[in-house]
Amino acid sequence: MKEKEEKIKKEKMPKEKKAKKEKVKKDKETSKFVQKIKKKWLIDGTKTFILVLLIVAVFLAINISVQNLDLTPIDLTQEKLYTLTDESKERVKDIDKDVNIYFVGYSDDDADLSLAKQYKNANERIVAEAVNADDRPDLAEKYGIESGSTGIIVECGDRSKVLTSSDLVTYDSSTYETISIAEERLTSAILSVTADEIPKVYFLEGYSEFSLDQNMYYLSVYLQNEIMEVDTLNILSTGNVPDDCSTLVITSPSKDFDDVATTAITDYINKGGNILWLNAAMAISADLPNVNKILALYGVNPFEVGIIRETDSSRMVSGSPDLIIPNLGYSKITEDLYSDGVIFANATKININEDSLDDLNVEKTDLATTSENAYFRTNFNNNSTTATEGEETGSFVVGAELDKTITEANEETGEAAKTSTLVIYGENYFISDYQLAENSQYPAIQLAYNKDLVLNSLAYLTDREEDITARKSTGTVTYTATEQQDTIVRIIIFAVPVVIILVGLIVWQKRRRKK
Repeated sequence: MKEKEEKIKKEKMPKEKKAKKEKVKKDKETSKFVQKIKKKWLIDGTKTFILVLLIVAVFLAINISVQNLDLTPIDLTQEKLYTLTDESKERVKDIDKDVNIYFVGYSDDDADLSLAKQYKNANERIVAEAVNADDRPDLAEKYGIESGSTGIIVECGDRSKVLTSSDLVTYDSSTYETISIAEERLTSAILSVTADEIPKVYFLEGYSEFSLDQNMYYLSVYLQNEIMEVDTLNILSTGNVPDDCSTLVITSPSKDFDDVATTAITDYINKGGNILWLNAAMAISADLPNVNKILALYGVNPFEVGIIRETDSSRMVSGSPDLIIPNLGYSKITEDLYSDGVIFANATKININEDSLDDLNVEKTDLATTSENAYFRTNFNNNSTTATEGEETGSFVVGAELDKTITEANEETGEAAKTSTLVIYGENYFISDYQLAENSQYPAIQLAYNKDLVLNSLAYLTDREEDITARKSTGTVTYTATEQQDTIVRIIIFAVPVVIILVGLIVWQKRRRKK
């Protein structure tokens, strides 16, 4: 064994000596190179100046090369506000038309332009660029952009959409923050100018305190990011629901429908029209026979006075029994949403007459339910945090899809079945301005997920299932670098400049002494 070990040592020794010699040789070469730089370049002022120019030139060349590569910028914000989401990439990747996005009057280093350029990585036919109104008078004249002003033009053939810088942001009055919605607006504009058909959604007005102009401003902002046209409907003026209505939205009726509205909505349903119904809890009893007549067509009983309260701590927010986190059922509308991502405030139960559904040709799908530990409170003077005697307990439906078959499919004529779908929620405040403005503790959650439930419902009802998704959560930019990334960034920002200054001082002192 000893002889074997000695033999291995003898074989290793030449290799180790050789490695040491090579290391010494490399060190000498490096030292010679450094000495040469010092003697021939740093002592002579002219040569030092030329060396600095060379370094700057190399730096600029590398910088220009990287910019030309159109690399995706490093985004250290928690919400990834400056990075295109996978959802947007997926939605634009199959577009087979040329789309040009002109940022008129913008600089090349604008953050929104940088975001827009990332669409090209998902689809080469989508190109974004900064242009000057003076250089492109054709664009300025065609779209009414004056010299010195800015505008964003999304153009595809003869179709176009013009955005302003204010269209790319919204304002949260509860936190006084400006919120970027650039990606939503840009993606929506691209899909709008390339879509073959755009659905139209009408909000019924005149019967509720909730409307796009009153108490639902935030929803109206986000609706502008979707692939749909939105308008209000005064049914007393029109006498009917317009033929181009893809979905009718009804929000918390506080007074009864008159006969004209009842007849018009009934006719709309019988033609296969779809409805999104948002109903806030009732605090006082109201006589709404015509409203109840419309609900009865889908097997929904009248709403009762009262609110749902939770006792399951995992299904409420911060111990507040009135702020419930409903369980989301599996459906096209909810499949991309987080199970705990929707908050209902003072929700009410949806009473569905299960026994009547077969006779009405209605199929029910639960979209949102409470836990088994919830209870329904009708006495608002009762301050108990648990159910008291006489209060209904159990799991309540707070969101449902009801599909009503109007006419069956006819195999002989090839005629498809005609159906009318009602998506209904026992809540309205969760998507209103009230919750966002008055409860500053919850605005981020509201903006992040509550809007998705309603927007996905509209996408589903307007037959745009490709638009059903969990949209980007926008808000305050949060720096969330990893520990390693944070160290690198801090070195670049602080250490490198300090080192350069110190080296400069040392070289200057050496040259001064030699003189």
